Amino acid sequence: MTTEFPDPSTGFADLSGSTALVTGAGSGIGFACAKRLAAAGCLVHVLDHDERAATAAANEIDGRTHVLDLREDSGVTRLPTEVDILVNNAGIQHVAPIQEFPTDVFTQIQQVMVTAPFLLMRHCLPHMYERGWGRIVNISSVHGVRASAGKSAYVAAKHALEGLNKVAALEGGPHGVTSNCVEPGYVRTPLLEGQLAAQARENGIPEHEVADRVFLRHSAIKRLIEPDEVATVVGWLCGPGSDYLTGASIPIDGAWTAR
Repeated sequence: MTTEFPDPSTGFADLSGSTALVTGAGSGIGFACAKRLAAAGCLVHVLDHDERAATAAANEIDGRTHVLDLREDSGVTRLPTEVDILVNNAGIQHVAPIQEFPTDVFTQIQQVMVTAPFLLMRHCLPHMYERGWGRIVNISSVHGVRASAGKSAYVAAKHALEGLNKVAALEGGPHGVTSNCVEPGYVRTPLLEGQLAAQARENGIPEHEVADRVFLRHSAIKRLIEPDEVATVVGWLCGPGSDYLTGASIPIDGAWTAR
């Protein structure tokens, strides 16, 4: 597939004729990515476990709605196979010390953030290989390369996703398919709102102080990341300027990992 360089009036590469599937696209980073790809001309399949959020998101970008709880793998095979761009974004979080961490929750987090991306890759790659072009973008995290206490399942899952990404890049390269991770720090999303409350309880401070004193203490840029900033990088990874970039992990963390 040949993609055009960005239109200066929009800043978007022309991805007309391409089809994208974005998981967790009902809100937050996933919705921002879906909007970005739709603006570039993609038909976007919006996948979320929340039917209302998925429908609203799909209606806004003239996309297609898919309701699926990725904690269960039985529905993946019912999704479209003709997907040129796969964005693995869906994620869940639970914070607790290892000795108190519920085993079933640990397993669910691995299912959503490791097994589901694997199943979706396996589902979509044959079409990408046949077409000779494809893009896989895995929304990892700074926790794909760093650890935080209390986040054993999340950190383990993001590290595993980073490894899966590298294998997909090695296997996909000869077929014109790239696979890359994007590693945000703390992004202003509904998932973060839950963490704000949990960290406020854990540290005994008001929620409004958590961002500065807990979330941003390692970042040189003292503000939360906006979902659109992550989506901009995702859009670039799907355009022509990144054709030779694969197997990489791109930090959007305000220099957190530069330490």
